[in-house]
Amino acid sequence: MNHVELTPDLILQAYANGVFPMAESREDDSLFWVDPRERGIIPLDGFHVSRSLARLIRQERYSLTLNRDFAGVMEGCADRPETWINTTIFDLYCQLHDMGFGHSIEVWDGERLVGGTYGLALGTAFFGESMFSRVPNASKLALAWLVARLRLTGFTLFDTQFLTEHLASLGGIEIPRARYRALLRKALETRADITALDAPLTPELVLSVCRR
Repeated sequence: MNHVELTPDLILQAYANGVFPMAESREDDSLFWVDPRERGIIPLDGFHVSRSLARLIRQERYSLTLNRDFAGVMEGCADRPETWINTTIFDLYCQLHDMGFGHSIEVWDGERLVGGTYGLALGTAFFGESMFSRVPNASKLALAWLVARLRLTGFTLFDTQFLTEHLASLGGIEIPRARYRALLRKALETRADITALDAPLTPELVLSVCRR
């Protein structure tokens, strides 16, 4: 990828074809394309809300927002000993946010950003990139809010790229590359708007949507 000028438009073309970029580390300036043989997704009708997560949602201890601090969420996701988010990725995805494709869910304790998740929206597909928590279960809260918003605004595919134990506990599964690409093609036939909600997301609405 070193010999190709990496632009936001090229990133979007890559996602539309089922591949995405990563870096070996924060310090590595080069990027490489990834096309997993087994793709991680969260079926939007299969998100698992545990009793402890439902209790946390009902407590309303934290406030959640959409696109209030995209760069802050990316910084939070990169704030770990090993990360694939280098300066190039950070800058490109912030540009994609400015263009209306990048979106973030923030978890706030007062004015302190304590968790969140971010990704790209294209057609009716949402490509989850990363998440972080500075307090217990903040990333789970962010994912619950994200899933509810995706369902309510007409998304059909929630791509998590890989399947981790954490994602599996929330309903994540792996599907073969061919199956993923079929779902992606279908998702790109129409468009959804993650920002288009008629009413604010309340804890009760999040729980009812995620449990349908």
